[in-house]
Amino acid sequence: MAEFRSSKDGRVSIAEYLRDEERRTVRHEYLRGEVYAMSGGTAPHSQIAANIIMYLGTAARGGRCRVYTSDFKVQPSDEAVYYPDVSVVCQPMGRSAVVTAVPCLVVEITSRATARLDRGEKLEEYRKCASLKAYLIVDQFRRRVTHHWRDDTGDWRSDELTGSGTIRVSCPETTLTLDQIYEAIELPPLQVGESEPTPEEDELVTEQ
Repeated sequence: MAEFRSSKDGRVSIAEYLRDEERRTVRHEYLRGEVYAMSGGTAPHSQIAANIIMYLGTAARGGRCRVYTSDFKVQPSDEAVYYPDVSVVCQPMGRSAVVTAVPCLVVEITSRATARLDRGEKLEEYRKCASLKAYLIVDQFRRRVTHHWRDDTGDWRSDELTGSGTIRVSCPETTLTLDQIYEAIELPPLQVGESEPTPEEDELVTEQ
């Protein structure tokens, strides 16, 4: 497997990462000069992503927004590139585009390895993206969705839905219910859901 080519200080630039990433069979995310190998997802993780893509895709049909899977990269800032589980872009994209810096909506589905990253580092980086209107963090172990959105003044707001509820998104203009997000997913009652990951489980593998 090819190594990432880096500068003299050993850190990888975004340009180097994007160039070398296209030739690799294992996907990596990028943050501040470091690259992190990504692991595969579970069946519930994939089903939740498929549900969200189906409902958003139906709402986007015939409009200017396009819904993308986790194969498409998002660059929310000058320091990060991620593969969100779902992204929506409402600006024209070239046919050969492999990354966007202008997402309108991103969705991350938490795993035991990434929950703290999704709620911490990624939240911080996504909020830097001027085009982003909303960021959804979806728990795969219980019916819980954290909705971060930018209000009319440009300030970020957030709320958390558990069990049931409806989320209004603006790109595409539609609503998502927790019933739709968790369709065909069997989960334990909220009070006996999976615990949050430990710090050890939260670490990602850094590629040297």
